[in-house]
Amino acid sequence: MEREGQAGTWIVPEMVNAYTDLHRAGHAHSVETWVDDQLIGGLYCVALGRAVFGESMFAHATDASKIALAALVCLCRRHGITLIDCQQNTQHLTSLGGREIPRADFLVHVDKARQQPAIPWRFEPVYWNELLPPKIDPA
Repeated sequence: MEREGQAGTWIVPEMVNAYTDLHRAGHAHSVETWVDDQLIGGLYCVALGRAVFGESMFAHATDASKIALAALVCLCRRHGITLIDCQQNTQHLTSLGGREIPRADFLVHVDKARQQPAIPWRFEPVYWNELLPPKIDPA
């Protein structure tokens, strides 16, 4: 897919084949944003156990990829995943809550997380509650 201001993509046929193989093995997942039966944005990630690595985002409508990322955060929170590797330190990801951590901490986290059982990669609407603050009982 061509992007404005860029002269190519890293998503060459070999990468498509590799991610297809990862998907068949249960490790590559997509999180998609749909409106009126049209795919308007999303992201894909690789998960090894409970280690989640964000790979690429796209949007054909404003904020469509942000909605997909929010859904991924909800899914991860629901299943106790505490870190999503974004791979890049960008202003965009920082604005969404991303931050750098020391490499040594990252490696320890990944080693532990990849040894945990994989989560069910199915989003349920109740997972949106993971982004909402808890209700406070006024009584």
